[in-house]
Amino acid sequence: MALVIAGLLIAGASSQVATKQPPVVQPPPSLDAITLKPVDVARDHIRGNPDADVVFVEFSDPECPFCKRFHTVMQQLINEYGKSGKVAWVYREYPIVQLHSKAPKESEALECSAELGGNEKFWNYLDRLMTLTNSNDSLDPSNLPRIATDVGLNEALFMDCLSSGRQQARVKSDFDDGVAAGVQGTPHSVLVLKAPISAKSRQSVLGLMEQFRDQNGDLPVNFSLDGLRVGLNGALPYQSVKATVDALLK
Repeated sequence: MALVIAGLLIAGASSQVATKQPPVVQPPPSLDAITLKPVDVARDHIRGNPDADVVFVEFSDPECPFCKRFHTVMQQLINEYGKSGKVAWVYREYPIVQLHSKAPKESEALECSAELGGNEKFWNYLDRLMTLTNSNDSLDPSNLPRIATDVGLNEALFMDCLSSGRQQARVKSDFDDGVAAGVQGTPHSVLVLKAPISAKSRQSVLGLMEQFRDQNGDLPVNFSLDGLRVGLNGALPYQSVKATVDALLK
């Protein structure tokens, strides 16, 4: 009888071992080259100090609803950190024509505003466009020249630029840069750092992003091999973006 009982106990233990599931191991965040054209004050649209400790290079689609939401996040971030010179914001065009057929022309309009009025008028135009559009191709094209006059640009010169299509090459150049940087959707930001991210800051950022891990186990963050660039994907909420910046500035 003792032998029978011992046999049953061993069999039961073996059954538990056989059916026990291994712990789920989440894949680590990727380390990528994050190929990105350097920030160029003569070319790029920059809000804040170009020599900031953290420079957000945002790739955005003007008809993307998540980009509209993230635009207010970045405005708030620059209001808080821009004056100190610690954070800057660079905007690059990434219109996704397969989703938003009106986005490429709106991106051209943004570039026309920069051509005619420089950096200040570009940001004025972008802020106004993001306020007016309800996203997903909802903006009437007739609003494009109206926005131009609202921000103080000459309507005739603006329409000449827009109808000529001469800003298409600039929009495509930004888009190609986004593809090289690994952009797969908008908004997507590449944070350019003055000094390589420390191991401690990296762990802090990973902890902040853990709540946004998707069903495939992926985090909305990746790091360049040299530690000088951090990719953030999606319209992350302000408090998470702020906490990420604080971690990077330590």
